[in-house]
Amino acid sequence: SVRQRQQFCAPIGTATPRRRLPVAMLSVTNAVATQSRESAPAAPRKLSFPILVNSCTGKMGKSVAEAAVSAGLQLVPVSFSAIEVPDGKLNICDRDIHIHDPSESERILRSIAKDYPDMIVVDYTVPDAVNANAELYCKLGLPFVMGTTGGNRQLLNKTVQDANVYAVISPQMGKQV
Repeated sequence: SVRQRQQFCAPIGTATPRRRLPVAMLSVTNAVATQSRESAPAAPRKLSFPILVNSCTGKMGKSVAEAAVSAGLQLVPVSFSAIEVPDGKLNICDRDIHIHDPSESERILRSIAKDYPDMIVVDYTVPDAVNANAELYCKLGLPFVMGTTGGNRQLLNKTVQDANVYAVISPQMGKQV
């Protein structure tokens, strides 16, 4: 059966199939599939952690912020962008995200890191900001995903290694990644 496409802002699992099938858990024992309700694994624990999308004013940043909300992650209501937005706010999935000028990023990130100690930053800014942003995240000890391509990649890798901060850096960071 074909499932209806889910909207990004809806919690995962809200779309339902058109035709409900009988539910039975499959387990594989010695490479033989059998149906068993007793051996069903416990429900997975809900994973939620704060995520700050740096520059959710662009297409990719906004898509990642929407996907984070859809996945049940806690979207930190702050972002940075050189692009001016009306009232300094952007609405993503019924959440107001306060947009600040990048010149305020160190002061604001330092404060936010206290309120969201397990925060991960996802960066979708501009190539010219890659290295400066990575240096700031490392200085503050914030794990991050560098979704922005460009910048000096050798310096970026060295900055992360020297700071011993968790980071995901990829030469290509599309939505699917």
